[in-house]
Amino acid sequence: MSIEFENILNFRDVGKTVNDELGRKLVREGVLYRSARPDDATLGDRKRLTEQLSIRTVIDLRSKTEHLAQVEKRQADLKIPALLQSNAALAEPMQIPGLTYHEVQVTGKRLERALLRQLSWWPFIKLIFLYIFGYRVQAIRIMGEQVMQPLGLVGLSLVTLDESQPEIAEALRVLISPSSTSTLVHCTQGKDPTGMIIVLVLLILGVPTSAIEHDYLLSQPGLEPERKERVAEMMNIGLTPAWGDCPADLVQRVEGHLDVRYGGVEGYLDAIGFGAGDRARLVEVLGA
Repeated sequence: MSIEFENILNFRDVGKTVNDELGRKLVREGVLYRSARPDDATLGDRKRLTEQLSIRTVIDLRSKTEHLAQVEKRQADLKIPALLQSNAALAEPMQIPGLTYHEVQVTGKRLERALLRQLSWWPFIKLIFLYIFGYRVQAIRIMGEQVMQPLGLVGLSLVTLDESQPEIAEALRVLISPSSTSTLVHCTQGKDPTGMIIVLVLLILGVPTSAIEHDYLLSQPGLEPERKERVAEMMNIGLTPAWGDCPADLVQRVEGHLDVRYGGVEGYLDAIGFGAGDRARLVEVLGA
C-alpha cells in the first residue's frame, strides 16, 4: 500500500501494507511509515505528512556522508530559479517544522572500522589520505570498490546487523519512546537501513516472512521514478546498478543469519540490549 506524494518516493504505511497482504490485522495502521529521503518534499507534501497523516517523529538513518551530499544538493538547487518556482519548499529548512528528528547513523563508526579492516594496506593509506584532505566521496569510492562491492548488498546488510548493534538498538528504542506517536523511518532510498529496521520490527511483531518480503520488495517499484539518478549516485561511490535493486532473498538471508549466529531474532535483540521488556513495549505500541 503506497501513498503518493509529489516529491517523496517509496512512501507507505507499513501496517496497512502488511495487513492488506495478510488479509488480517497484525500491525497497527497509521503509526509506522517508511520512505526515501523527504528532504525535497513540497509544501503540499509537508502538509500531508504533518496534518493528514499526523506524523510527529522522524528517524533518519543516513550516514554523515549522505547528509553532506544532500546539503550540497540543496545548495545547488537553490541556484536554479526554475526549481525554486516549481517547489517553494526548497527555500525552507530541510527539517520540517513541528517534527521531532532522530538522526541515527546505522552505518556508524563501528561498521566503518569493520569495513576498513578488510582493505589491504595501500588502498587503506589512499583512503585515509583522501579523507584527511576533504575528498570524502573519493575515499568512499575506494571503500565501495574494494569492500562493499565484493560483499554485495545482502552481505553488507548482514555485516551491518553485526557491527551496528548500538545504532540499531537506538533506532528501535525511538519507536517505543513515549514521545513517539506516528513515526516516519527513512534513509536515502528507504530500502537498506530502513528495510533492516522494518524487518526487525515486523519479526518482533510475529509477521510471517512472506508479508515482510512483500513490504520490502515494494521498494523496487517505489524507487523506479528516480532510478537513473540514484544509480548514478551509487556508481559515483564505486557501486554497480544492482545496488539500486531489492534482492529477493534479503529477508530470508537476514532471518537465516540471525538464526545461525544468535539463535534467532530474540537472541539477536537480547545481544544488542533490546530485551524482552522493550520487545513487549514495541508489540504494545505497534501491534494491532
